[in-house]
Amino acid sequence: MKGQLSAEMLILIVVVLAVVAIASVQLIGTAKETSENIGKHTDRLNQLTSEAVKSPEGGFCTDDEDCEKGMGCEEYRCG
Repeated sequence: MKGQLSAEMLILIVVVLAVVAIASVQLIGTAKETSENIGKHTDRLNQLTSEAVKSPEGGFCTDDEDCEKGMGCEEYRCG
């Protein structure tokens, strides 16, 4: 009859849907791992950048966080 799905066609549709579902789960897992790795690397990069831009003794600052470790900001100068 016209318009009927054969058993083989139904099995093929189910197999294709299963493959798509498995691929989707794998892609989501990979994306999650990648996102976590990017987050870790971003945090480390931010930390390194903030350490690199700290002012040395006598350098300009607006607060203690602008100065290298162990120094404070007094009258806009690290010391």
